[in-house]
Amino acid sequence: MNELILLSVALIAVMLFIRIAHRLIDRIANRAAERAPYEISEAARKLHAELTVVDLHSDSLMWDRNLCERHSYGHLDFPRMREGNIALQSFTIVTKSPLGMNFDRTPSDSPDMCTALIVSQRRPVETRGSLLQRALFQAGLMHKAQEHSGGKFTIIKTSEDLDDFLLARAGDREMIAGFIGCEGMHCLEGNLRNVDELFNAGVRMMGPTHFFDNDVAGSAHGINKGGLTEFGKLCIKRMEELGMIVDLAHSSPKTIEDVLSIASRPTLVSHTGLRSCRDCGRNLSDDQIKAIAEAGGIIGITFFGFAVGKGGVPAIVRSIRHAVDTVGADHVALGSDFDGFVKTPFDAAGMALITDELLRNGFTEKDIRLIAGENVIRLLHNLLPRRQTD
Repeated sequence: MNELILLSVALIAVMLFIRIAHRLIDRIANRAAERAPYEISEAARKLHAELTVVDLHSDSLMWDRNLCERHSYGHLDFPRMREGNIALQSFTIVTKSPLGMNFDRTPSDSPDMCTALIVSQRRPVETRGSLLQRALFQAGLMHKAQEHSGGKFTIIKTSEDLDDFLLARAGDREMIAGFIGCEGMHCLEGNLRNVDELFNAGVRMMGPTHFFDNDVAGSAHGINKGGLTEFGKLCIKRMEELGMIVDLAHSSPKTIEDVLSIASRPTLVSHTGLRSCRDCGRNLSDDQIKAIAEAGGIIGITFFGFAVGKGGVPAIVRSIRHAVDTVGADHVALGSDFDGFVKTPFDAAGMALITDELLRNGFTEKDIRLIAGENVIRLLHNLLPRRQTD
């Protein structure tokens, strides 16, 4: 009997741990060096309040966190977006993260950490075995957040949606918006029709790869690091036909080269560092960012130390400075990687710290406006599909 009682207690303890494990991981994985209140100069505070700030990358949909409520952990939610004056946020779907993933060589067949996270969060059973269902479920979370936002958050799917949102925000700064991306086309499960499936679910940006090589393309962190496959070329073509944006973050050099050789529209890199500032496999070379910019694309500078180097906000701005000096202010943007298993200098409420440091480093108000969001607004307006009319 005592053994039965001990076994029951052990099972209950395991079940309780599984139910709370994802929150513990969220608190540990998504840290900020500092949290509000932030010290910001009056000049930066005034300018930042006038900006249309856009962030090109967050992984917040991966976590079981109500985005409509403010949290004391993690990096981003709607209240902190407003505190940081983030008008528009890319919410990027993560469907697979191999155990032991690293920036040099990550096998695609390693056990998947997302599965354990999904079980802990008690997400639908169908998401445990299907990467496509994981992507569709996370897209659905974005739509639920829109429904529960009291009309203050909108999902951008078309260029008209973007225009309508910017007009509404001009009269109400509480209005915020997001658009849905997807990190790695392995979630297509080898089926071209699933590009349309994700488009219909609201996805408007996809990267060929994440941390590992897949059946679409080679990853910068994969084993082979090859280029686009024949299936991958079909995927890029279909994305362009639908009006989806290609995100080259995490792509191998050969994949970047292949995409640029066949793309008829500009691409972007949602979150990256620069090899000239920190030489590692995670980052892009000057030749790569020049090629992307020459095709009309945008480079989103990320915030975490492994990519930009030690030093917090000044390190981020050093990378922004190098990007501007290399490709011009018209092709540089912000791509935080909030909630992406990284430590950042601040959370979403502290975005004005970037504005402050840009001012301190002699950036003009015009360039700050471009980098903070106007470049992305321009690109989205040009690339997003038009609204369908009956």
